[in-house]
Amino acid sequence: MGPQVFQTRPCAKPSSEKSSSTSQRRPYTRPGPGAAAGSAAAAASRLLQAAAGAGPSAGPSSGCRSSSLLQPEPMPTRDPRGHWPARSGRPRTSPARKRPEEAGAEAAWVAFGLLAAPGAPAPYEPVPGEPVKPFTPEKAKEIIMSLEQPAVFCNMVFDWPAQHWTAEHLSEVLPGKRIRFRMGLKSTDTAPQFETACSYAEATLEEFLTWNCGQPCISGPFRDYDHSKFWAYADYKYFVNLFEDKTDIFQDVIWSDFGFPGRNGRESTLWIGSLGAHTPCHLDSYGCNLVFQVQGRKRWHLFPPEDTPFLYPTRIPYEESSVFSKVNVVNPDLKRFPQFRKARRHMVALSPGQVLFVPRHWWHYVESIDPVTVSVNSWIELEEDHQARVEEAITRTLVCALKTAEDPHNTRAWLNPTEVEETSHEVNCRYLNGAVSAFFNHYRTSKVIEMQALRTNGEELNVHNHMEVGQTGRQNLTLETVKQEAASPFGPDLVPVIQSPEEAPSERGGIFESDGKDFVGKDGEHFGKLHNTKRQRRMSRSENAIVEQVASHGTTAPSQTLISTDDLLDCLVNPQVTRIVAQLLIQGRNL
Repeated sequence: MGPQVFQTRPCAKPSSEKSSSTSQRRPYTRPGPGAAAGSAAAAASRLLQAAAGAGPSAGPSSGCRSSSLLQPEPMPTRDPRGHWPARSGRPRTSPARKRPEEAGAEAAWVAFGLLAAPGAPAPYEPVPGEPVKPFTPEKAKEIIMSLEQPAVFCNMVFDWPAQHWTAEHLSEVLPGKRIRFRMGLKSTDTAPQFETACSYAEATLEEFLTWNCGQPCISGPFRDYDHSKFWAYADYKYFVNLFEDKTDIFQDVIWSDFGFPGRNGRESTLWIGSLGAHTPCHLDSYGCNLVFQVQGRKRWHLFPPEDTPFLYPTRIPYEESSVFSKVNVVNPDLKRFPQFRKARRHMVALSPGQVLFVPRHWWHYVESIDPVTVSVNSWIELEEDHQARVEEAITRTLVCALKTAEDPHNTRAWLNPTEVEETSHEVNCRYLNGAVSAFFNHYRTSKVIEMQALRTNGEELNVHNHMEVGQTGRQNLTLETVKQEAASPFGPDLVPVIQSPEEAPSERGGIFESDGKDFVGKDGEHFGKLHNTKRQRRMSRSENAIVEQVASHGTTAPSQTLISTDDLLDCLVNPQVTRIVAQLLIQGRNL
């Protein structure tokens, strides 16, 4: 499930929002300057000589700091919460008393980028034996914004205070706080267990932990749920609602380490579950996803965007930003959904201390495989979200209009419990107009108006071309782009989630997990190129899916059942269709 935009519940704020999180912890440890100063250091040295009227100065290229202005400061220590204090710098000479030659020397170093400007945090020198993160924030963001397949980051969160957020710890942080748990059956049914089919219990984390130990509950919120038959899931809990009176805890999550300054717990959600708790297979309409596993393990089943026809997408139950699959991917009904055999499953068990990157529009089914699991995630906004919001507004308008007309008094059957209110057609139309206006405002304020949504290979909108599933600009790297990459980003600290062996579901006896050792597919092709193929190949898979699906039923008589409202909606709000409608709507407004 993805972040919501048109709801009353809070949604992720822009990553540019200012926060004090980055100033309260130690910056990323980088290698020392060494001999990297080069000609700039020499030039700065000459300026220093002129400013100070002295002989040759020892600049960074010599590894010395002879000037009193450049003496290293003592290393700070963490506070009791595990944070690094803001760097204030050691006392310096007062500006009123600073000697002219000192002022000139400092200005020279600042001018050449070899000394931080006054008031700016100075970099720390590396400490021998101190762990160093494998990726700088800039490199991590570069990977996230360019990678086209799921991957697991390792050794990136070892200094996050949130790594200690076990369910037990959180029960102490939130004493008496009642949280809504989704209660599901531990069943082997072939139908997905959507949230509309689950029951709910309001309980504290302490009550959850007691029930999860298997102790009989004669009273309390879990008294009607046998632990051997049910699982519990406190999913999709926004920090701003959960920790409303403890906002300092937001700083324990530091997404700035991945290149998103100011992003912390305020833009995150918390997930706490018992063994078997899961989220039905779906894709998120907005953004990409970073998931930090804190406690226990979760198994992720992922499918690429171009496999959408094989996942049988539906918008019932309706939830903004979530497109569900009709298939129970862990126990599929292959007679009803034969095309699912062609879906390419990628699987990984995410362990504590790891961060999973889920690219845009990748389908995912997530299940807890340990007695207690705790996860923290954040959805990262992308350029494509501006058009996606128009698509979601169209979907919401159609779903609410048709389903309300069918049965105005039974919204529980089709409206996901996460949707806090049903909106009228008038309100939905305002949402749609607001989304279209926001789309144009965004591009009008850009330096260069890039109407990528209205172009396909440099041509005007072509409806037939847009029937290609998953065509979203960012997900279409050409082979030439791949060849330009000098080296793969994968290694011990960035593990790709590879495609699982293609046995039939009934033959899947074990858990296929990526152990970080095999980065090559069974056909010998490096995983970094698995999804960076030409568009023509994707189009053929998408176009042939419908033909093959019809052919597979060619020997049987067509169904005589009446077409239902849900059948109609599955066509009208199919992601392929809403993408075309949104583009036509935007193009019409732009004429």
